[in-house]
Order: sequence, then C-alpha cells, then structure tokens
Amino acid sequence: MAGNSFGQLFRITTFGESHGVAIGVIIDGCPAQLDIDMDFIQSELDKRRPGQSKITTQRKESDTVQVLSGIFEGKSTGTPIALLIPNEDQRSKDYGHNVDVYRPSHADYVYDAKYGIRDHRGGGRSSARETAARVAAGAIAKLFLKQQGIEIFAHVTSVGTIEAPNLESNDLSALLQIREENIVRCADPATAHEMVEFIDAVRKDGDTVGGKISCVVKGCPAGLGEPVFDKLHADLGKAMLSINAVHGFEYGSGFAGSELRGSQHNDIPQPKAADSKVFKTTTNYAGGILGGISNGMDITFKVAFKPVATIMHNQQTINAAGEAAEIKGKGRHDPCVVPRAVVIVEAMAALVLADQFLRNKVSTL
Repeated sequence: MAGNSFGQLFRITTFGESHGVAIGVIIDGCPAQLDIDMDFIQSELDKRRPGQSKITTQRKESDTVQVLSGIFEGKSTGTPIALLIPNEDQRSKDYGHNVDVYRPSHADYVYDAKYGIRDHRGGGRSSARETAARVAAGAIAKLFLKQQGIEIFAHVTSVGTIEAPNLESNDLSALLQIREENIVRCADPATAHEMVEFIDAVRKDGDTVGGKISCVVKGCPAGLGEPVFDKLHADLGKAMLSINAVHGFEYGSGFAGSELRGSQHNDIPQPKAADSKVFKTTTNYAGGILGGISNGMDITFKVAFKPVATIMHNQQTINAAGEAAEIKGKGRHDPCVVPRAVVIVEAMAALVLADQFLRNKVSTL
C-alpha cells in the first residue's frame, strides 16, 4: 500500500511488525557508487535501539542490520537496497490482556475500524518498532547528504516543563559529543541531568511524559523544495508527523512568530561577499525556507512528542463489543520517547532532503 512508502525519487518502503519475524526497508532511487558505511548505519540504529538505558524500554534488541541487496563491495549499485532487522526479543504474552480490549490513546480501535483485523501484539504495524527501518534508510540518506556538504543535528530540548537553553554553535561535532554523553540526548549537560532525574521519577511512578526535539540542517543549498504542494517545510512536516507519538511540528519562528509584527519578523538580507555563494540574513525567523524553498540559511524546526500512551495504572476503556472494561499497562515501554526519537527525527529529515536534492536536479536545464 502507498501508505507504507515515502519519497518520490529517493523512495523508501518499510515492512514488518513489532512482534513479527523481522522489520525492514527497501530503498529505491539511491544513486549508484555511494560509499556505504555499514558501521555508521549500525551506529545510527544503536541510538534508537531499545534497552539502552534506565529511561528507555527494557526490551532487548540488538537491531543488527542485514543487507539483502543493492550494495556491492561497499558501494550502492543503483538497484533497490533491501535492509533487514530481525526481531529478537518478542514477548507476545505481554499483550494477552488486550486481545479484545482497546488501550486508551493507542491505535487499537482505529485499526479495527479500518481493517476489521488488528495485531494486538504491541500494536503490530502501528508500533514505533517500525521506525528502526526508517533509521536504517535515513543513515544511507545521511551518507548521501554528507557527500553534498549537508549535515543534520537534533537533540532533546524539553521534557515536560523542563526546557534547555537555546544553543548557538556552528560546531555540530562538539554538540554531538555532548549529546551522546548523556542518556537523554540533550546537548546542554545541566539540563540533561535534570531531565534524566525527572524521567526516572516518572517511570518509577508508572507514568509517562512527553517532550520536544529541536533540529538544525546546515550546509543545505538554496533551491530545494517545490513551490506549491511539495514545499520543503510541508514535506518536513509530513515526515515528522508520520513518526509515532508526534503531535506538533513548527519551523523557523513557529507559533511564536504569530505574536510578532512584520517589522520584527522579516529577515533582512545581507550583502553577499564576492567570493561567497551563501545567502545570509541578519535573522532567521524563516527557518531557512522561503516560499517552500530552501534559501541557504540553516533549516531549523521543532517536533513535539506526546506522553507514551501505555502507563502502569488501571484505566477505564471499552472492549471490542463496546462494553465498559478496565486495563492496566503491561510489558516493556518507554517512560519518555524523546531520547530514542532524536535519531528518528534526523533520519526523516535526511530522507526528505535527499529526495528533494535529487528532484532539484531536474528543475533547470
């Protein structure tokens, strides 16, 4: 079905369920002779995998990626790349309590309404387990973008009401090092410590909490994005909102920009140096996108995640017959998704940019 595919020229199709044999992805349209660094792809999957810290689900999955096709002697061949990630630690019995009962704020009911059948084991296709396939594909997109001088960096900027300060830095490698030194993946160490303590307290209370992830894209040339329906920010918005538990997306000044006047919000162009190909403005309220097309400035956006719906408390609900029922969460679940979602946000941004980069190749003669 089309709903399992994303992108036009750089196109991915994911498959598999949370408690099936495996999940995977087919990447079509990756240019030939791209150097494929399997260690890098695995390192990206390691950032998303479960069981990596006390504030993530304790499901144990190595998420070891296997190449089925499309890569030969370390390079892409131009044919479809197929990647497989076996499921190793399924505990389907953890979901025996909700065979005929709908979990609040999950996709149980709507899958029944749409298909007349659903996989109750962790939600099947609706599980965030599917996003591992996107991370694997996004890693290849990142390798392609790096060759074009484009870098992507995301980190956790809020958990509940705890907010990290705005970080101004052009040294993404330094920010990346700081981010990976703490289990919540926030690039501000003091705030990271506070976030970890809060998430752990929420976990011990059997509850969950949401948060936000901020992302910046550096080195993106001007001209990516289409002028009407496939605007760059529209594609980024669709990509982010397709991630499980995402409830909000904003780019540039976002909702705060609606409180400003035009005289405050306009980004004033600076005279371009004779040897420069980069467009600069004094501010960047536009978030690097004008008219749906990148302008050469940093692309900035934020993604808001709701609290995980599975909580370890009794909740009132209904069963498949529409009768009142009660349910309590069981199994292994994240108390907060944002630490593992950072690499998913980067992956989806990379897939959008790789696709738009290739599409832009045919915009002029």
